[in-house]
Amino acid sequence: MTSIKFNDYLNDALKDPSFKAAYDGEYTKLASAAALMKARESAGLTQQQLADKASVPQSTVARIESGANTSFDTLSKIAAALGKRLNVSIS
Repeated sequence: MTSIKFNDYLNDALKDPSFKAAYDGEYTKLASAAALMKARESAGLTQQQLADKASVPQSTVARIESGANTSFDTLSKIAAALGKRLNVSIS
């Protein structure tokens, strides 16, 4: 049985435009989720405490942290509750 390193497999798969588009979309959502979780934990807040400060349901914070899509308005509320600004970059 032949083995292949994951990075080699991924780099080859990323040559397919449809795979790359799906990968980039998921990567962006997960990077946003990780950034929110890190900011929340750095602030010493639970999901419920952040939700209360941002006037959103706790389930919204949980969904975002698991990689679900959300609106810029919701992200802006959460960023403000953390004393941060939401920055969006297209590169």
